[in-house]
Amino acid sequence: MKQVKNFTYGIVLGLLFLGCKSTKIVQSTESLDSKMSVKQIVKKHNKSQTEFNTLQGRLKVEYIQGDRSETHALALRMEYDKTIWINAFLNMVRVKITPEHVRFYNKLDNTYFDGDYALISDFLGTDLQFENLQNLLLGEAIFDIKPKEFKKKTHPNSYMLIPKQSNAIFELLYLINPTYFKLDTQQVSQTLGQNVLKIHYRSYQKVEGLALPENMGITATNANEQMTLNLNIKSVSLDQPLRFPFNIPKGFKAIELK
Repeated sequence: MKQVKNFTYGIVLGLLFLGCKSTKIVQSTESLDSKMSVKQIVKKHNKSQTEFNTLQGRLKVEYIQGDRSETHALALRMEYDKTIWINAFLNMVRVKITPEHVRFYNKLDNTYFDGDYALISDFLGTDLQFENLQNLLLGEAIFDIKPKEFKKKTHPNSYMLIPKQSNAIFELLYLINPTYFKLDTQQVSQTLGQNVLKIHYRSYQKVEGLALPENMGITATNANEQMTLNLNIKSVSLDQPLRFPFNIPKGFKAIELK
């Protein structure tokens, strides 16, 4: 789908971030505690959740689909729970995502989109909203983990949590790190379809006492193709006054979902 391909220049590319001008890679030093219950694991994971006022930084993204590979440098600004703003070189592509709307324009083909989350859901193969995307990018569970509905399974390096009962819509898998209790991996698989969204957090960094994603990979797979985004987070500053300008240029053609 052409409109989905256009989104690779901005939409999910800028959604993963975090760091600071002075960072330290977080080392996983704790071993697994076989006696730790699902309730305890989830409590520690929830306690590790991150909040900030604003964020700005740069993101280096490698996009891979089939034999094609592209690398992009993007500017990112965020206001927690409110806005994700992404800008490509020379303002060629700009994206603004809020809890209510998804908007972007592409000067490469003079098109724009102004609508809801259907385009992101199509791009990733999974129905997601703003909060789900924000959690994904912070190394937190896409959907809330209710301890009574999950069970722990054996894994050599992480606490593996899966639902006790199969869901009619999708299946979940969470691998939680035993040191800082952020996610090592999370996966959403559609039960009826063949869409799989997998996020692997390769490394974290320490930012003002918080463990935040430093390097990660997002892979979206369906029956016909696989798309991968490899993200490296660069110079990021937190809690600075920011603006989030967005105006669709005159004469651009609207992208319509079919």
